[in-house]
Amino acid sequence: METHEQTEATGSDTPPAAAPPPAAEAAEGLREALAAKAQELAAKTQEIDRLQDRYLRLQAELENFKKRTAREKAEFLKFAHEGLVLDFLPVLDGLERALRSARATAGSDSLIEGLEMIVRLFRSVLDKAGVKAVEALGQPFDPTVHQAVAMEDGDGDPVVVEEVQRGYCIEGRVLRPAMVKVSRAAVAAADPPPSEDRRA
Repeated sequence: METHEQTEATGSDTPPAAAPPPAAEAAEGLREALAAKAQELAAKTQEIDRLQDRYLRLQAELENFKKRTAREKAEFLKFAHEGLVLDFLPVLDGLERALRSARATAGSDSLIEGLEMIVRLFRSVLDKAGVKAVEALGQPFDPTVHQAVAMEDGDGDPVVVEEVQRGYCIEGRVLRPAMVKVSRAAVAAADPPPSEDRRA
């Protein structure tokens, strides 16, 4: 009797077992979880695409920077000695004048040979540095490489008839223009203009 009463008392104290959720609710919960995960995946995919695009842009910028730096370095090295060459050109001018003077003087063969050797050596060093003399004598006048210091009457288009000072280019860029004398077509003398204070 006591055991039956105890069983009744114990059985009445335990709550009834919860009923399992219906299948429809479980499916709905699963769909919501999958939708949330799909949105999260889409957001991560967009972030990856954005980072990938940024990475590719930065890589392209880095490559362009490397190329530009290499170009600038090569350009700098090409013209780095330009100032020094400009300082030495008057020395070469002086040597060439001394050579012309020695050739005009009789009995100075050894001096002429020494000066010719120095001038040749000087020109070969300039040639290695990319410095070339500007063609002037007999050439059509070109204001980009020639500087006219005198004019004389001639026929036709302006032509260089005398080189006063040799010009030089370095790697295709004018270092010093050639100072030249240019012939130009003679201008025919025009009739004098009528006087304004002529009285009728």
